[in-house]
Amino acid sequence: MTPSHCLLVRDGTFATVGPSGDITAERGTQPHGLFARDARHVSRWQLTVDGSTPTVLQPATADGPSATVVLTPPASRAEAPALTVFREQRVADGALVERIRLSSNRGAACAVLVALLVDADFADQFELRSDHRWYEKPHAVRTRTALPDGVEFGYRRREWHSRTVITAQPAPDAVEETGSGARRLCWQLELPPHGSAELSLRAEAHPHGVPEPAAEAADVFPAAPAVLPAAPEDWPELDRACAQGLADLSGLRVAATGPDGEALRVPAAGVPWFLTLLGRHAAITSLFVLPGRPEPAAATLLALAAAQATAQDADRLAQPGKIVHELRHGELAYFGQVPYGRYFGSVDSTPLFLMLLGAHAEATGDDKLAHRLERHARAAVDWMFHDGGLADHGYLLYRPDDGGLANQSWKDSAGAICFADGTPARGVIRAAAAQGYAYDALRRTARLARSAWGDARYGERLETAAGELRDRFLADFWLPGQDFPALALDGAGRRADALASDAGHLLWTGILDQEHGERVADRLLSPEFFTGWGIRTLAAGQDAYHPLSYHRGSVWPHDSAIAALGLARYGLHDQARTLARGLLDMAARHGFRMPEVIAGYARAEHPEPVPYPHACSPQAWSAAAPFALLTAVTAGT
Repeated sequence: MTPSHCLLVRDGTFATVGPSGDITAERGTQPHGLFARDARHVSRWQLTVDGSTPTVLQPATADGPSATVVLTPPASRAEAPALTVFREQRVADGALVERIRLSSNRGAACAVLVALLVDADFADQFELRSDHRWYEKPHAVRTRTALPDGVEFGYRRREWHSRTVITAQPAPDAVEETGSGARRLCWQLELPPHGSAELSLRAEAHPHGVPEPAAEAADVFPAAPAVLPAAPEDWPELDRACAQGLADLSGLRVAATGPDGEALRVPAAGVPWFLTLLGRHAAITSLFVLPGRPEPAAATLLALAAAQATAQDADRLAQPGKIVHELRHGELAYFGQVPYGRYFGSVDSTPLFLMLLGAHAEATGDDKLAHRLERHARAAVDWMFHDGGLADHGYLLYRPDDGGLANQSWKDSAGAICFADGTPARGVIRAAAAQGYAYDALRRTARLARSAWGDARYGERLETAAGELRDRFLADFWLPGQDFPALALDGAGRRADALASDAGHLLWTGILDQEHGERVADRLLSPEFFTGWGIRTLAAGQDAYHPLSYHRGSVWPHDSAIAALGLARYGLHDQARTLARGLLDMAARHGFRMPEVIAGYARAEHPEPVPYPHACSPQAWSAAAPFALLTAVTAGT
């Protein structure tokens, strides 16, 4: 079956093209186009030969940022095509670059008319989602300007200004208007007998607010196989999954700046919807790869410190010391039509920042970064105790954001935090996983205080607070009747009794004692949770369970990888390896690219993983998950 789209991604730019290499302005789960900084800079890129759409011989197949396509003009068995079209496409430096080679299949010279329909609608990514929302864009003006070698599309809305410049070599013989705003670039080419002709095209995005090119940021994911950690001999598939994950992470780098304005490259969350810095995703991705790759952790820590809130801003949920959830650069964020320009709707980015800072110092044996970010770390701790809720309420908590995210833990979809019967938890929410992160963050920061900052008194205070949180958590969250922790406490203090995979995060962070940890482990590897591929986000058999729900029954590889790390932490190595085997079997069925999420159907009933229809791919914490599995399966050996 011919794939419906092909994705090319590199350095904060991606292009989604159809099987023929065309871009058709398609919307939906995989919108077509060339995208940079949350905007579509090419919405049409459609090739015709002698007035007809070519037939696909070999559909677009991606190799990282590049793809190849083979086409012919429409023909029949009786009349072979006169020529073959070879398209080579790649994204680089904010541009889509294409080489078109037309090769004659005949012994006589022939003329051919080649045309490329091009357009740029500058749609914000939030406009292209299938959520039926519509955004006003008053005073917006689009322009088209013919160039000697192509065309320039412009977009202006007040001070917002973006451009797309499309050029060709050789220059087109004509640039035609179409009546729709698109332009048609036309060439009349002569092909010698069994000879060829070539066109080179470049569509270059110039997003609003992008400065002139500065010093190149360090490459945090150099694709050097020699530095890949070696998997055990009986885990060859783990080496392949790590290699694919490393390639995907290399493509998912985006530009960021540090506290002193230094250029950085950090892991973006995923394509197509989240090619930007998300605090939670970048921190977990960096934690996964930290044992072998400390560079992403350092870059992520600096970028998150630079974006840390310093004042109250209710519209963005900003509070002093809080770590950012999401950064956006698009038009709708700029004009405040979506809240995500610099949005702080995450209860767990802040403890994850502290976890990563402590883990980086421990993994590298170097506390220079911990010294540099001491002020930011102390501010993050202050947020956890004050605005975060630890001091007054005993737990990290969040309130639903009417204009943004109702849920602000990792399961952030509406209704994800619920009771077993499916009733959503309401009011002020204290999510279980976030308490585990807080516990680990306090303990790691206590060690930094003693070892790097020379403040034993501060370290003792944090260590004491962590111990008290652990005792309090077990008393308040444990469900005696289910012998399992609650997913959350709601605004009335009731335990949200849905049995959820978040318990694996509690193992990862060590907030449970050994006895309760082993009970959780047994449950997570039972058939109600473990599908054979991974752990369901919500156990089967509950009214709230749905195998195709985003967070209420699907399987997320990063979530299961966290559980594998937790199992290894509690010395449950056989269980950790069973889980890792299932995840790697799933990855093998996706070319060793770990999917973001799959449906929660059991392997015994469905011998192949059932895709989740709206998954991002590639996706950073899934790409990093094999490295977490490597840590888990080698623990205790």
